[in-house]
Amino acid sequence: MAAMTTLDINGKRVDVDVPADTPLLWTLRDELGMTGTKFGCGMALCGACTVHLDGAPIRSCVTPISAAVGKQVTTIEAVGATPVGRRVVAAWRALNVPQCGYCQSGQIMSACGLLARTPRPTDAQIDEAMAGNICRCGTYQRIRAAIKSAAGGA
Repeated sequence: MAAMTTLDINGKRVDVDVPADTPLLWTLRDELGMTGTKFGCGMALCGACTVHLDGAPIRSCVTPISAAVGKQVTTIEAVGATPVGRRVVAAWRALNVPQCGYCQSGQIMSACGLLARTPRPTDAQIDEAMAGNICRCGTYQRIRAAIKSAAGGA
């Protein structure tokens, strides 16, 4: 049964009339028209749907909107408003990271989450943080280089 739910998305309060178990991904895309967050697998395995919930990267395809109530949701549409997000997006552009680009919003959201909690990550920390993000084009080396650049280490 649908019910009115208030969410805080990218610093704005929005009301949605969907069942509480509706995945956050579909609420963002279908109800709010925010299509930057992508559907990949629907099982939290590929990372294309990554958004931040109170600053931490989560998979929105398996996160019900009920889990987002009272928390801050940040999507790719607003990540560039943060200092870390600006650095990451600039590094992605400077190093021409995307190939097809489909996974890149999830990659960027995971990279921003990593750099927010670990400003100067090691290669092992980058690998661990990005392990759940699949890039079918294989741009992993460019992704790592962009993260290092955004951290000020490249």
